[in-house]
Amino acid sequence: MQARTLASARVTAAIRVVIVAVLSAAALTAARLSVRYHRFFDAKVYVGALRFWFRAGGMVYAWTRPGTRYGFTYPPFAGLLMAPMAFLSFTVVVAAVTAATVLATAMVLRLLAERIIRKSGQPIWFAFLVAVCLALLFEPVQETIGFGQINMLLLALVVLDLRYGVVRGSRWAGVGIGVATAIKLTPGVFVVYLLIAGRWRAAATAAATVAAATVAGAAIAPDTSRVYWTMALWDTSRVGRASNPNNQSLRGLVARLHLGHATPVLWVLLVLLVAWCWLVRVRRAAATGDDAGGFALTGLLGCLISPVTWIHHLVWAVPALVRYVDAVRLPAWRLGRSWQTYLAATGYLILASRAWWIRAVPHGRIVELVPANVYVWLCITLLLLTPVGWVDGRVPLTRSLRAPYP
Repeated sequence: MQARTLASARVTAAIRVVIVAVLSAAALTAARLSVRYHRFFDAKVYVGALRFWFRAGGMVYAWTRPGTRYGFTYPPFAGLLMAPMAFLSFTVVVAAVTAATVLATAMVLRLLAERIIRKSGQPIWFAFLVAVCLALLFEPVQETIGFGQINMLLLALVVLDLRYGVVRGSRWAGVGIGVATAIKLTPGVFVVYLLIAGRWRAAATAAATVAAATVAGAAIAPDTSRVYWTMALWDTSRVGRASNPNNQSLRGLVARLHLGHATPVLWVLLVLLVAWCWLVRVRRAAATGDDAGGFALTGLLGCLISPVTWIHHLVWAVPALVRYVDAVRLPAWRLGRSWQTYLAATGYLILASRAWWIRAVPHGRIVELVPANVYVWLCITLLLLTPVGWVDGRVPLTRSLRAPYP
């Protein structure tokens, strides 16, 4: 009997190893395809602009990649942090950025999905590796790797701040959000959340961190800072066309409708509507101390209201997806909540599909309204349905839009 049990355990362990190996191979293959398609485009922009700045003595915001209109779009503080890229070989740069993205993805999953992993009924090592592999198969993560972007590193800074700062009421709460905002302005939306949630000290710390980093950048590179804050920041042509199918924000959705002069008006109205929905829901989250839920919704808000949200920016939807999976894990599925199961599975498949068919079909009004904006609709759905108002317990999804459970 013991021999049979031992043999069965060995077979089960072997099956787990095979599953991890298959998923790892799939993630690696997807990453190679993404790299082959995008060829570390953004990393080449970073390296070219920083070399022009630090090695040729030029103005970093005056440089554009040959044959394109794309240049360095981050604040001077980010350029100073990324200065080593100017002196390292490109191979070393992309290897370091790729490794950092993978490690950041693993860390984010470790911090956000710890309860799911521990309650999965599987060995922790197996559940964790499966979760990381599935996350690496998300198109936003794949695009981040293929372009050589830094999105997962910024998300990791914010999640670290959430887990070890905001949730614990640490005196350092807000520093991670502040650093991320100083590097790339979009994480500043989390400072707004801290204010809405009444986290005054954390909000002040985040704002002070941004100010300190900005002042440091201005002190070290005054001319560069002046050009950025007075000219480069407002030059929207540097980031591409709003109607580009890869721009999965509300502005991209409206731009693809070709409404002429009505476009900016409709965009502002949609932003206000989405912001109101976010405000209602995060206030409910804040009322119960559910900062993780509030952060998840805020990441979605940033994706929706940003003028440009490339697909690789959608890594900010990962906390909402993890929260959703946590709420509909297997015990909930067995209770017959089939629509939640289908929605969770559909959301994952959409984010892992690479949606190549969106850009392959001829564009017409219906196409531009529905499938060409598939990630916009997914973010709106998650904004409305991601459960909030719970910390250690659970809130049934059928009640997630109502008053939170105490």
